[in-house]
Amino acid sequence: MHDSGVKAEARRMVEELPEDATWEDLMYRIYVRQAVEAGLRDSEAGRTVEVDDVRHRFGLPR
Repeated sequence: MHDSGVKAEARRMVEELPEDATWEDLMYRIYVRQAVEAGLRDSEAGRTVEVDDVRHRFGLPR
């Protein structure tokens, strides 16, 4: 997201929170959004790992 859209997106995120939301709720949503955007940038840049390679690295069944 471009810097100019961050404020608007932050406002939208705050407005969508329930009235009884905590600071932790807001921080979690910001963290998830940031992580997803970082993952999308990595994917677009070709910085990905095949699922089978990840399964092998962590000893998971295929």
